[in-house]
Amino acid sequence: MTTAFPEWFYPGPKDGWTADMLDDLPPDAPRRVELIDGSLIMMSPQTQFHMLMINLLIDRELGIRPPEGLAVAREMSVTLGLRQRPEPDVLVVKREAMEDLSKTSYTPDEVHLVVEVVAPDSEERDRSAKPIKYSNAGIKFLWRVELEERDAVAYTYELDPAVRAYVPTGIHRGRLRTDIGFDVDIDLDFRKLIG
Repeated sequence: MTTAFPEWFYPGPKDGWTADMLDDLPPDAPRRVELIDGSLIMMSPQTQFHMLMINLLIDRELGIRPPEGLAVAREMSVTLGLRQRPEPDVLVVKREAMEDLSKTSYTPDEVHLVVEVVAPDSEERDRSAKPIKYSNAGIKFLWRVELEERDAVAYTYELDPAVRAYVPTGIHRGRLRTDIGFDVDIDLDFRKLIG
């Protein structure tokens, strides 16, 4: 089965897509689109694990509980450069970055933590491409959450500023306990959100 791309999509701009163009996509464009290396990435429908894990991480009681001055956001893009505007699943941002209600993207200096919940179609981007782009932009903390068998495993990283690369700070099964400038303690059992 072949699906035709809409007229606006193909062949696309002569010099490739830019971060600011995402705000002007037509109404029939997919709701969630990332820009990686000047290419539009259409995100496939999310899995139940993906949805439940995001809901767990943003839950005010069970998830990330940042101190005053920081806030949790979900599925907002980060403009990393002219042709880079990925959309992490969960972010911790400066609270003042949330004041402009018309904002469609954060800047790296507004972002404290990015979290990617890995889906089958995003595995390569989430494991390889995005971490390099986030570290090059100077975002201090990165988490990658994956489904292992039937349970969540979280891989945590911190930016080493000397080399502008992430270093692992832990692999967490069952419970995510770490420090990202504030203490984090999250039970990774996402099933408790079902009922």
